[in-house]
Amino acid sequence: MSAPLTSSRPWFRRPELLAAAAATFTVVMWASAFVSIRSAGAAYSPGALALGRLLAGALTLGAIWAVRREGWPPRAAWPGIAVSGLLWFGVYMVVLNWGEQQVDAGTAALLVNVGPILVALLASRLLGDALPPRLLAGMAVSFAGVIAVGLSMSGEGKASVLGVALCLIAAVGYAAGIVAQKPALGSASALQVTTFGCLVGAVGCLPFAGQLAADLSHAPASATLNMLYLGVFPTALAFTTWAYALARTTASRMGATTYAVPALVVMMSWLALDEVPGAVTLGGGALCLAGVAVARSRPRARAAATPETTSSHR
Repeated sequence: MSAPLTSSRPWFRRPELLAAAAATFTVVMWASAFVSIRSAGAAYSPGALALGRLLAGALTLGAIWAVRREGWPPRAAWPGIAVSGLLWFGVYMVVLNWGEQQVDAGTAALLVNVGPILVALLASRLLGDALPPRLLAGMAVSFAGVIAVGLSMSGEGKASVLGVALCLIAAVGYAAGIVAQKPALGSASALQVTTFGCLVGAVGCLPFAGQLAADLSHAPASATLNMLYLGVFPTALAFTTWAYALARTTASRMGATTYAVPALVVMMSWLALDEVPGAVTLGGGALCLAGVAVARSRPRARAAATPETTSSHR
């Protein structure tokens, strides 16, 4: 009886491995977005940058959606798509772009990473997500790492009240968008939810169309390319892989995964911009990654469940 169980274990774990790979791709792309936002933000206003990013993302997703012929999302998914589109794709992107112009990178990273904590609280209250000790412990470790990274990167300590408020609004929009998106994934595919959520966000940002046209006329090619990169990779592709992974786990666990973003930003800045991080920054990044590993881990007792226990939960 033990041989069939052993041979079937890789197939049993394959969905978990695919979801983990999708989540990993997402956080890498979102980490790269911080560098692109800083580059494009020098030439584009916050609203114009958000609209240009969303238009590029919507066109990319629309093409993939048309080729795959997935059809329209069912009616039950539209409330979640609309709320996540307005709050996460729309509000979050605009206020984050604006907030990063008001505060230093460390303060922004610290404030925005309140989001995973809000995700866990909202998901527990609204979706009934459990808050196991490993998840809470991992979030605490990661948040300590975020504080270390934030303080080490806040060299000049420049932060305005407006910038702090904007980053907190971004965190709230991000958390509410994730919690709203989770139920929609129960009746629609990841591609459908992401495509139409991005479209909703783009429509919500249309008031910035005049600013986008004006900025396009004098922005350097590098800034425009960064804006297009943000639309195609961190938005179209990464939000789709995020939705794919979110459909296969809890919102709280996925929210904790984003704590890896500050650590990856530190490493990318080191490699791409030759910005050598200090010991505190490296230590904080290590804590972020360690916390994510703890939050996403499962008790060994569950993995070592007997065949009878495993089959009874199918």
